[in-house]
Amino acid sequence: MGSRSVRFALALAMVAGSVSGARADAIDRRIDALMRRMTLDEKIGQVTLASIAEVFDYDKVASGAYGNVMNFGTAKEFAKVLAAWRKSRLKIPLLHGTDIIYGNRTLFVPPIGQASSFDLGLNRAAAEQAALESVAAGTNWTYAPMVDLNRDPRWGRVVEGAGEDVQLAACMAGARVAGFRAGGLVVSAKHFVAYGFGEGGRDYDAVEMGEPFLRDRVLPPFRAAIAAGAESVMSSFNAFNGVPATANPHLLKDILRRDMRFRGIVTSDWGAIDQLKNHGLSPDPLDLTVATFNAGVDLDMASDFFRKYLPIALAQGRVSKARLDEAVRRVLRVKFETDLGKRMRVDVEEAKATQATLDPRGRAIAIEMGRRTTLLLHDPKERLPLADVSRIAVVGGLADSPRDHMGPHPALSQMGDIVTLRAAITERAAKAGARVDYLEACGACRFPTDTDETVIAEAAKAAAAADVIVAVVGETYEESGEAAARADLALSAPQVKLVEALAATGRPVVVVLTGGRPMLVENILDKVDAIAMVWFPGTYGAIGAAEVLFGDVSPSARLPLTWPRSTGQLPLSYDRLPTGRPASADDKWTNKYIDVAWTPRFPFGYGLSYGRTTLAAPRLDKAKAKPGDTVTVSVAVTNSGTRAVRETVQVYVHDVIASRSRPSRELKGFAQVDLAPGETRDVAVPIRVATLGFHVEDGSYVVEPGMFRIFVGKDATTETAVELEVTGGSRVAPWDAPIPCVDPKTTKSAKRR
Repeated sequence: MGSRSVRFALALAMVAGSVSGARADAIDRRIDALMRRMTLDEKIGQVTLASIAEVFDYDKVASGAYGNVMNFGTAKEFAKVLAAWRKSRLKIPLLHGTDIIYGNRTLFVPPIGQASSFDLGLNRAAAEQAALESVAAGTNWTYAPMVDLNRDPRWGRVVEGAGEDVQLAACMAGARVAGFRAGGLVVSAKHFVAYGFGEGGRDYDAVEMGEPFLRDRVLPPFRAAIAAGAESVMSSFNAFNGVPATANPHLLKDILRRDMRFRGIVTSDWGAIDQLKNHGLSPDPLDLTVATFNAGVDLDMASDFFRKYLPIALAQGRVSKARLDEAVRRVLRVKFETDLGKRMRVDVEEAKATQATLDPRGRAIAIEMGRRTTLLLHDPKERLPLADVSRIAVVGGLADSPRDHMGPHPALSQMGDIVTLRAAITERAAKAGARVDYLEACGACRFPTDTDETVIAEAAKAAAAADVIVAVVGETYEESGEAAARADLALSAPQVKLVEALAATGRPVVVVLTGGRPMLVENILDKVDAIAMVWFPGTYGAIGAAEVLFGDVSPSARLPLTWPRSTGQLPLSYDRLPTGRPASADDKWTNKYIDVAWTPRFPFGYGLSYGRTTLAAPRLDKAKAKPGDTVTVSVAVTNSGTRAVRETVQVYVHDVIASRSRPSRELKGFAQVDLAPGETRDVAVPIRVATLGFHVEDGSYVVEPGMFRIFVGKDATTETAVELEVTGGSRVAPWDAPIPCVDPKTTKSAKRR
């Protein structure tokens, strides 16, 4: 990748989806003229989103009753829709949406893994490539990125997000939105709002949350996505403070529209309007349609309630014509601003030929993503990289399972294209003159019922002939993602038995974890020589991971979320508030557990490398600053090792004395630096003083004067600090609060007409 001293969030070129004044006026005139021609059914068609089905009524596309479609993933499927659309009277372009989460034909490491790279440029490139591959098949809208914050990895959808931290999540949201849009996709940030905070880590569960926390922690990634140009926002399934988000006017009108200045489309999630009856709002679909539409949802995904019941609601005066026109105008504006009309065609044969071969650019990005997301968690004996070995045993069914490499969202990828960990390690070992023996051993470990100890014993006996054993264990694709909440994050009992049997051989054991979230490693940690996390590698990520294992590249990934010792510690995050009785090993009556340490196994921001980097004492360019200032934090970083490394310098801030309790650490900036052996470089990280504040109950954003401790280090536990005095204070309305990763001096306004 070459040398780059600083890759900080503010370097993101976030440009909103606003258009020039002249073009906006022309679009308004076009919308006005079209609205005068549209029938009621055609208007309602624009707020209807219909999904592919075994029996799909293409005549409704021709009549305009279906103004938007989803999940016609291949060009051949979408061509049928286009044939019907060409018969429509007004030929209004269709939004065609699909879940393009972390790739389409080429699958990348999933978003939680991508976040571990802390590399915004790489994340943007992956999103752009996914978009380019999707547009070729006729898709023009993605239901991504998922920007839900999450502090409880029991939730299966943690795999789709960027982890627990506001700053990192906002930066990644902006980078991914920018990439999707550059590749030609309309973007929908999801899920609005607080979906990742469901009780017990369960999917779809209720959320109770105070508004200051909501505004400080949950909303900033959405605000960053909107600033980067996201044209739509998807409401979430969960109830928020007792009111389902899909029918919550406070969320959708007061906060999203008024306070966040969002001017795009609000779409429901899949079937969410129909599912409101399960929340107990009403058994009557007409009531649910009225509640949802009047709350601010513009587009009905897959319930078909707007199409069926809006005419009745309008006739009864329960929904106004003005509200319908407002929603239709929003949909039309997005379609015209993004020039969807020019893309209402697809060449099936051309798309088929394009899809027949994987894009070399996608391959290069995927391999680099594998390199930069392979996370070294444990290596006390410095067993890695694999060197001076002639025989390697790769053990575990997950090492050679293409479907499990793909994770929960395979899109249009093909299993035949997947380079598995077994294949990647074998190929890389051959270059080093080493032999690889593959032992499935524990294929049944994927869905543990009974442990076949005989098979495990035989595998361990065979593996003992190797110089080193690489054990691949973790999650299957079905154990991560939506509707895959887990009550226990432990490795399955058969997997643990397998690792123990391998360790008992006396040979060095390197554990490679695959999956979409942290897994408990307490019962194997002291038995193995090293542990690395490769997430779900996708199409080519295993190639990059193998390069890391063999030392071609030093591991540089860092944890985007806190890794627990026990499931019982959850939810757990580094930026929690202090208590009046902070944890102390010497005092029982303090904030801790009696059966497990209160600290995590691995902290946020943590990750090992093959190098030896040290950070000098941090420096500030000024000791005092006002809320409108930017302070630069500088630190000299030295690589005293023998290998080239990439270090991620992390800057955390603590408001020492404030009018309300503040987290002991909050990430406010980060930068990456590539260092040759023996090299020292100065890294500078700008911090806007305006971002050091917090929200209060009325929604205002406050920066208070006083002392702020600025910590600089390699993870959230760093104690190296310097102090900044903020003189004067500020209090601004919610819409003027700073957005992480967005510099108002260099970023165009995200406001839409």
